[in-house]
Order: sequence, then structure tokens, then C-alpha cells
Amino acid sequence: MKTPVYILDERLLRGNLSLIKDVSDRSGAEIILAFKAFALWKTFPIFREYINHTTASSPHEARLAFEEFGSPAHTYSPAYTEEDFPLLLSCSSHITFNSLSQYERFRCMAAEHNAHAQQRVSLGLRVNPEHSPIETAIYNPCASGSRFGVLADDLPSTLPDDIEGFHCHCHCESSAEDLCDTLRHLEQRFATWLPKLKWLNLGGGHLMTRKGYNTELLINTLLALRKRYPNLHVILEPGSAFAWQTGTLEASVVDIVSNHTTQTAILDVSFTCHMPDCLEMPYKPTVRGAHIVDDILERTDETAVAAPNDRTYRLGGNSCLSGDFMGMWEFPKPLTIGQRIILEDMIHYTTVKTNMFNGIQHPAIAIRHLDGTEELLRQYRYEDYRDRMD
Repeated sequence: MKTPVYILDERLLRGNLSLIKDVSDRSGAEIILAFKAFALWKTFPIFREYINHTTASSPHEARLAFEEFGSPAHTYSPAYTEEDFPLLLSCSSHITFNSLSQYERFRCMAAEHNAHAQQRVSLGLRVNPEHSPIETAIYNPCASGSRFGVLADDLPSTLPDDIEGFHCHCHCESSAEDLCDTLRHLEQRFATWLPKLKWLNLGGGHLMTRKGYNTELLINTLLALRKRYPNLHVILEPGSAFAWQTGTLEASVVDIVSNHTTQTAILDVSFTCHMPDCLEMPYKPTVRGAHIVDDILERTDETAVAAPNDRTYRLGGNSCLSGDFMGMWEFPKPLTIGQRIILEDMIHYTTVKTNMFNGIQHPAIAIRHLDGTEELLRQYRYEDYRDRMD
């Protein structure tokens, strides 16, 4: 297909879904899809073969769950508004409040809904265990002063009757060992309330489809948790795990620019627009057929490094942001204009965090089916950019 294009591989996706379903079946925990990491709704029929529910953090995500996935959402948001809350009630099976003040503000509206609706909504609170394995500050929801969740010291000794669950999210691409550690902190702080709840949502960030992840430890940990608290329906809502290593972003070289010892291959994609996590996290993506080398900096003193060879390139995006580039890759042979560049593992988070800064061409989205055929799911047009400003 013409670049730029994201290509999701159905075979790899089904491999992840099969593993996730096996963990769910063997542990008794429910595993649901977090839209914040993956929301390609035309693939939902595939997902429905393996899972039953999804999680939402906004009215649009809740509608996507209800209308396109075909089941009500497990909804959490840092803050709800009077305008949005009725829609969220109609599209959700679970609603988690970030604070006690939000609960007090909307509890009557929820009670009124539950008194008349066919689909009752279960209410919960997000709690903050004040512990997280995440080292990157921008992704740590339990850092000091965090706006997420209620601290144990701030909870009443007896919860309101209509609070049926706790939600705890403090992982990001984390291990089963991290979950064990988190549960120790969670139980130390919230053991008073856990036996009285109906459900416990352990949030996302459980990267169970990553090579080397200890799925047996995960399963045994969840089984032990359920044995300690047989009253709890345990829920996990990973996003990355579903789409981990399931597809690529394919681009082309449109120009090669030299500045002293640095060669930059400018692509028809943008890091800031199409791969923002690379700049936010930050991390360097894997480029097929190339390997990452240390950044080569211009120096004028005796520590100056030798000029790179003619096969070493910095990859640059096509936006006007000065920092729209990533460090150095060495290729088997010099690049040429028009050459295809394949960036690996660019489906989870990447596809939902893209933007149209500069109005530059947005990558198309395609799926490679089991038989090897490729289907174009979405081709973006000028009107998509224009209509954002209506």
C-alpha cells in the first residue's frame, strides 16, 4: 500500500487475544480492552470472539463501547460533568469516580438512573495505593501530589452502600512481579474495605503479551487474590497488551539532508503527529533492517567523534517542529529517496494519539488478514483536517 500507512496484522492480533483469553479463563479474572490504547472499531468483531467488555474514559469512548463494540463500558474519568453524565450512565455498566466529591455530586443522578433503567450501573471509587513501578514521571499516576484516586487516609471507615468496587491503576508496560508488589501495597492500605466490595479493577499496564512476561505468575497471583477475597470480581483492563507487536507504520524517504556530520532522512510521517509517544516517553522505535546507534553530536573539541559512515541516518519527520526527529540508525546500505521505511510495533497507543498538526497527511489504516490480503480500513482526506475546525 502507498505510504504513509499503519498496517495491523490479524494473525499477530489473534495471537495476543488467544493468550489474553487463556489468562482470563484460567485465572477467573475478566480482562477487558482499554480504548485509550486501541480503538480501531472495524476490528471489534475479531475482539468479540475473545472478550466481552471494554473500558472508556470519555463520552465518545463510552459511545464507541456501547454502539460499536456492542456492550456497555467500564467507565472512569478524572472528572464528569452534568452535561455528559446522563450519556455515560446510558452507555456504561460500571462507573468509577476519581474523588469523593465527584461521587457526592453525581450519586443522586446515578441512583435515579438505576431506579428506572433496565441496565443498572455499578458505582466505584478509584483508589491510590501511593505506590507504582513506573519510573517515567509523565506516566506515573501515584506520584506525590497526583490528581488520581482517593488515598486510604481519606476514605470513610464505612463506604456508602452504593459504592460496590474499587479501581486501582498504577502500571505501564509492567510485569507480573510488579503486580505482586502492587497488591501488597494495595492490601496494606485498603484491606479494611476489600472484603465488603463486589469488584476490584486493577487497571491497565499488565503487558502479558510481551515476550518473557511471567503469565503463570500472573495467573497464580490472580487466583490467590480471588481466594483471599472470594467476594471480588477481579478485572484487568490492559490496552497495550492487546495490540503489542501487532503492526507497523510504513513510511517512505522523501529527502536526505546533510548538516556537518549528520545525515537526516526525512520521512512522509511525523514523530510529533504520528508517533507522539516516541517523544513523550521517550523511546526509539525499532526500524526494520536497521539498528540503533549512539546519537552522534557535533563537537569541536578533542572529544569529537568520528564522522558516521554513509549508512547512518537520523530519521526526521515532515512537520515544522524542530524536535520532530529521532536519534541515529545504521542501515545495511545508503538510503535512497522513495525507499520504504518500516517502523515496528506502531499500533497500540500510536494510532489513538495521532494528531493533524500542520495539516500534514495522516497515515491510512489497513489490516493484513489471515490469508495475507490487505484491506484498507480508512484513508484520510483533506476534509478530515478541515472539518476539525468547524
